[in-house]
Amino acid sequence: MSDKILNDRGLVIRHDLIELVEHWAIALSGLLLLVTGIFELPMANRYYITSLPGLSWSGDFITSLYIHYAASVVFIAAAVFHLLYHGILGEGAMIPQRGDLKSSIEVMKSFFGKGEEPPFHKYLPEQRLAYVGMAFIIAMLILSGLVKTYKNLYAPDMSLTLVLWATWIHNVFFMLFILAFVAHIGAILLKPNRPMIRGIFTGTVRLDYARHRHPLWIKEMDPRPVDEIKMKLEPVDKVKEDEVKEEIGEDPPPPPTVIVSEEAGKDEPKKEP
Repeated sequence: MSDKILNDRGLVIRHDLIELVEHWAIALSGLLLLVTGIFELPMANRYYITSLPGLSWSGDFITSLYIHYAASVVFIAAAVFHLLYHGILGEGAMIPQRGDLKSSIEVMKSFFGKGEEPPFHKYLPEQRLAYVGMAFIIAMLILSGLVKTYKNLYAPDMSLTLVLWATWIHNVFFMLFILAFVAHIGAILLKPNRPMIRGIFTGTVRLDYARHRHPLWIKEMDPRPVDEIKMKLEPVDKVKEDEVKEEIGEDPPPPPTVIVSEEAGKDEPKKEP
């Protein structure tokens, strides 16, 4: 578990390096799979993509297919590693919990000013639901893609019915993957979710954001009340006073007392001639 509060920097570690590598390996290889899959339809020549600088290869089916295969190796390896690594560590924070659907509706209503968000743990309820949906889409793409690859490389005489089923499943979940990818980008761009963009690149989020929106997660890392773990700065006058004491080695002497007589200020009696 990489979660850690960095009070001195005002940050919270949300993802470690391994998790960041997993995320970007799946994201970038998945994006390359989408692009090369579109090029195989073929669409590059039809929409003049081949005329763009550096994309002349996009009209070649075999080249696109080989790049698709190479990207799929990274994609599958990252997905399997993610499953095994977090499964072995017993990390289940992304697994949906009871009430996530209801909480997700409340969160979406709060975006339109209706009600307030409930306190959250590390992940939002809609993140857990989206995670399972994306995992299912990826699993179906991998399985159907392996059948199609096996047919292309080792079994050209594979049953036509099996090939057709694999092709249809691959195409349907290919479209679902595009929709899920767009929804993922759209969700992260919503104003309440924008502070999480930092975590995608650096692995950390602001501490004030985490305390406000993920108080249950903060409490898991530090069970003390929030006021006790906030940074407390001494007043400037107190700091200056301490510096003076350090310079002279003792408390500075009190200012001199001025005694004013009650008679002072009274007019003296006038002398008679």
